[in-house]
Amino acid sequence: MIKTVKDVDLKGKRIIMRVDFNVPMKDGVVQDDTRIMAALPTIKYILEQNPRSLVLMSHLGDPKKDVKKAQEKAEKAGKTWTDADSEKFINGKNRMAPVVKYFSEKLGKEVAFLPDALGQKAAIDALPEGAVAMLENVRFHKEETSKDAAERETMAKELATYGDIFVNDAFGTAHRDQASTATIAKFMKEQPVGGFLMEKEVKYLEPMVTNPPKPMVAIIGGAKVSSKIAVLESLLKNAKYLVIGGGMAYTFLKAQGHNVGKSLVEDDFIDTAKKLLADADAKGVKILLPVDHVGATEFSADAKPVAVDGVDIPSDLMAMDVGPKTVEEYKKAIGEAKSIVWNGPVGVFEFDAFAKGTEAVAHLVAEATGRGAMTVVGGGDSVAAVNKFHLADKMSHVSTGGGASLELLEGKTLPGIAILATK
Repeated sequence: MIKTVKDVDLKGKRIIMRVDFNVPMKDGVVQDDTRIMAALPTIKYILEQNPRSLVLMSHLGDPKKDVKKAQEKAEKAGKTWTDADSEKFINGKNRMAPVVKYFSEKLGKEVAFLPDALGQKAAIDALPEGAVAMLENVRFHKEETSKDAAERETMAKELATYGDIFVNDAFGTAHRDQASTATIAKFMKEQPVGGFLMEKEVKYLEPMVTNPPKPMVAIIGGAKVSSKIAVLESLLKNAKYLVIGGGMAYTFLKAQGHNVGKSLVEDDFIDTAKKLLADADAKGVKILLPVDHVGATEFSADAKPVAVDGVDIPSDLMAMDVGPKTVEEYKKAIGEAKSIVWNGPVGVFEFDAFAKGTEAVAHLVAEATGRGAMTVVGGGDSVAAVNKFHLADKMSHVSTGGGASLELLEGKTLPGIAILATK
């Protein structure tokens, strides 16, 4: 287990803390505060310990990439793009100032905004006792995400002068080896510790790979097999059932020789799918693929749902969701589970006409939690699904990190966690 803020003396210390306040913004307004609220328990606990100061750092989008995308979009629409447009765009999407204002209200305490991530030591030293401050978006500096270790170290060394103890509570960036997430640890006198969010993520996600309560059911969905191969292979070690849904299921069905119509298929991964099916068979793991579907002639929210009562899909249709017989199969498997990990929807749930399968999975997992199973939901789309169906509070744990939770489930060591002290 990682050491947390509860395992160290914070009184009178200067705390430098990495949070994940990478929240969706529109015209300088926070659209979803889930990540901000997730960091509050750690921040409040630190302040109760009477530190000298607490300085927070986060990224917010990726200014250079975000501007480039916006510029390309504007030029495609025939509009000219100027430096003034870039500045306006950055102010509305990448600056931390509006996030700091929003966060101050939620914390119920004034939070000082420091207009840069670097060159702030004098301002931090001048903060009143017990003050909270937040740096400007760390990604305005290319050193933050640089692949060159020496460049990252230059920035990390300066960030390290802002505090006596480094606290990492940014699980969403724990898989990134960056100046403010991992490299900073090299320059701290005391060994870094995690916040409560980091502790909870590790507590629920790691056992799913190492030693989950058995029987274990893994539900893996989403569009592409290519992005989930490593997680499928990792979960095969402990799962009794591996439910494969979403667009990726059709690569597996094609690998079995079924007709998949116009459904999404990654032909380059047919052999990979065949190997995974053979590995599962050898390990005695039952793979559940769709046995019926809800199809449509086009990928559209307005498309008319067509029931396909069987595994094979007509050539003029693409599968958009799983059918009722498949849900019954899910029900039997999930009904046995003592632990469930769910990453990725089983249909195009963002279109209401094709959301029934994913909604059924969400309810089945919630019911399993109610009877004592350990249930973990990770990955942006499955998290969006449990929120859409108002079932997030019915899960043991809903992860805040898409890429980070996926890499942890793949059995990888995450840089932002590897640097933390352990007990």
